Amino acid sequence: MKNRLVQKALSLAITIALLMVALMMISDVVRDRIYNRDRAMQSVVNSTAGAQTLFGPVLAQRCSREVSGKDGEGRVETRLVSFQRYALPDEITHQARTDMQPRARGLYQVNTFLLADKLVARFAPGNQLQGKPEGASVRHCDAPRLILPLSDPRGIRSAALQVDGKPLPLEPGTGHAVYSRGLQSKPLPATMADSSAAMEVVVQLQLMGTERLAFVPLGGTNQVSMQADWPHPSFGGNFLPLSREVSDQGFSASWSIPALASSARQAFVQERPLCSLGIADTSDPYASNESQCLEQFGTSFIDPVNPYSLSDRATKYGVLFVVLTFVAVAMFEVLKKLRVHPVQYLLVGSALCIFFLLLISLSEHVGFSQAYAIGASACVLLLGYYASHILGSLRRGLPFAALIAVMYGLLFVLLQLEQTALAVGSLALFAVLAIVMVATRKVDWYAFGKGDSPEPAKAAKAAAYNPQEAA
Repeated sequence: MKNRLVQKALSLAITIALLMVALMMISDVVRDRIYNRDRAMQSVVNSTAGAQTLFGPVLAQRCSREVSGKDGEGRVETRLVSFQRYALPDEITHQARTDMQPRARGLYQVNTFLLADKLVARFAPGNQLQGKPEGASVRHCDAPRLILPLSDPRGIRSAALQVDGKPLPLEPGTGHAVYSRGLQSKPLPATMADSSAAMEVVVQLQLMGTERLAFVPLGGTNQVSMQADWPHPSFGGNFLPLSREVSDQGFSASWSIPALASSARQAFVQERPLCSLGIADTSDPYASNESQCLEQFGTSFIDPVNPYSLSDRATKYGVLFVVLTFVAVAMFEVLKKLRVHPVQYLLVGSALCIFFLLLISLSEHVGFSQAYAIGASACVLLLGYYASHILGSLRRGLPFAALIAVMYGLLFVLLQLEQTALAVGSLALFAVLAIVMVATRKVDWYAFGKGDSPEPAKAAKAAAYNPQEAA
């Protein structure tokens, strides 16, 4: 324990442990803010509408048939069972225009949108309702209806339906056992159930939603053209657009999906669950994986400069940030033969930790980039001023402040990168290690660890050879 190097290593380990506790507390603050943002978004969803998924229109008819069987005592009994008959469109086209209408709950902004969609569905001649059982077991069939299922019909602002150029009133709900939310038409003539004539359906729809818009390809061919004034789309689902153009003013995208490339038509008839862009609803035991969901495609309106996710990523670099700064201080201490007290290390590390708290608090008001610049500048100035005193001169404090500024710049670059963040960070760490090894290549660590300083040792040695001069 008399070795100064061992004592310093132990004291720095305790200091780093204390700073890790502080960083964990700051990480908890960031997670709390993320949780509050999620609650704010859910509040907006509860008041307006959530993510939207459209599919249809589909010609549907509810029928009932007789089913015979034996009861528990072996007696034959007959009961009526309801079933659905469907006619899926041969062609569906969407001309969608999406305008963003952000909402806010306190400090938190939620990306809501207003969709204006012109949907055209064509049923070819002979496209009859499927699912009629053989024999005379059918007792009754209701008049056919057109149904347009939606994931959240609360977002409907207006809807108009035309069948072969004639307007037809709409009613809430679909009457479907699984896809019950949406719209349905007034009853159609019963002859349309087995009509040999073509039918064209046009739906004009205005729909409010939050953060995500998707479509289910139920047609024989599916054409979707979408335009939006949001410059940060995230295309997802089972199909990516064939073409897309993204600019600072917004984006445009188009999809063309044939029935041969999709299982959505069969999945609809099998009444598979509707999931979120191919992600199963974990609350539904029958929707445990993507293969059990209706295929769909669309886009999410993401915010790439999300201050909460970026702050969370920045905090994860906190320990590395502290260690690298301590390495810089230790380099001055070793090469310049200085003495820096562990309390001074603790104060330097505390300034670095406060930066992450400044970052999350300021980014809620002025944006992430501005908050980062303010917090980093304040910490660089403070650490440069403090280092000028603990290192003995302004000439040593300025290079230290420059090193801290470079580290803040590197961290900002890493936060902006996604695919290459690991590679850039690894190269930067290798460069730091190389600099430390080159700078300390001539240091005698055995001599450095003995005694308090080389100067008192020289004085004691001189006194031993010349006791009269020492006296």
